[in-house]
Parts: sequence; C-alpha cells; structure tokens
Amino acid sequence: MLKKRDLHECTALFELMSDPTIMPFVRHKASSADEYWFLTKQMIEEELAGTTISRTIISDYGQPIGTINLFDIEHGAGFLGTWIGTQFQGQGYNKKAKEQFLEELFFEQNIQTVFLRIRKNNIKSIRATEKLGYALKANDSHQVIYEEINKGNNHFDLYYIPKDLFLMKTLQQNSEEEQAM
Repeated sequence: MLKKRDLHECTALFELMSDPTIMPFVRHKASSADEYWFLTKQMIEEELAGTTISRTIISDYGQPIGTINLFDIEHGAGFLGTWIGTQFQGQGYNKKAKEQFLEELFFEQNIQTVFLRIRKNNIKSIRATEKLGYALKANDSHQVIYEEINKGNNHFDLYYIPKDLFLMKTLQQNSEEEQAM
C-alpha cells in the first residue's frame, strides 16, 4: 500500500496530480513532469535530513496513485499531507494509507503528534478526517498553530492526531475485529 518515494514514479504521479480537482490541494505543485521530478528529488533529500517523511500510495496492482507525507517535522510533530488520483478516490485507499502511515510514524519514526491543516472549502477532506476516530479538531486547543496556518489568504481548519489516541483506537478496532470472528 505504501512505499518509499522514488524518481521512477514521477511521470505517473504528475499526471494524476495535474487533475484540476487535485492540484489546488497539493502542497508541492509542479507545472511539468520534469519539475515534479525535481520536487520529488528535493523531498527525498528532506527525508534524509529528517524534516519530511514521504511515501507513495500504491494501488492493489502496484501502480502509484498518490502520496502521503509528513512535512515540517519538529520536536516529534509534523503536518500530514495526502492526495490520491481522482479515479482512485472512494475505494478505501485514503483510510488504509493514513493508518499504515500513522503506524510507521508513531511506532517506527518516533513521531508523537500529527497535525492536519485542511482548507475550510475542502469538504471532502474534512469529512474524511472527521470519519477517523482518532483525529481531533484543534482550532481552539492549539490556538497558536491555528493562527499561524491562517496568516495567509487561505483559511484552514486544524486537526491533530495524538499517538496515544491513535494507539487506543487501533487496539479497540483490533479487539472488535477479533470478537467478530
């Protein structure tokens, strides 16, 4: 479902990202496949420096369909960014990718808190986030961060996923699945 980023997938990902319904919500926009290749190379270097963690989301057939990233990592926290090609949306990839990525972040990468800033007009992402049992709205509880992300022209809602809540919800879900068997 997830794999480390690699430059060979850039053309396919650029084509998916270029969709006008996707592009406005992508953090690192590119106007050509070459530019996307360069941005991906930079992101791989940022991962080596410890400021970003980036993975490619792959379909059940092994094709790249989107990306999931943790940006601006500081003090065990960072901002989550995800996008999936339009033709792969609504098939459960987003939820599976988030859960797998969060497991890696919390249990292998020593991340304690994951923040999500979602444009207030991105209803699809807000709904998807609110369906997660472990994401909490943080506009009031993390006021300083909320004000910082809303300094520009775009307006965002802030959510966060604390490691302990994710662990509790994951254990609860696993227990429910075992009882159902």
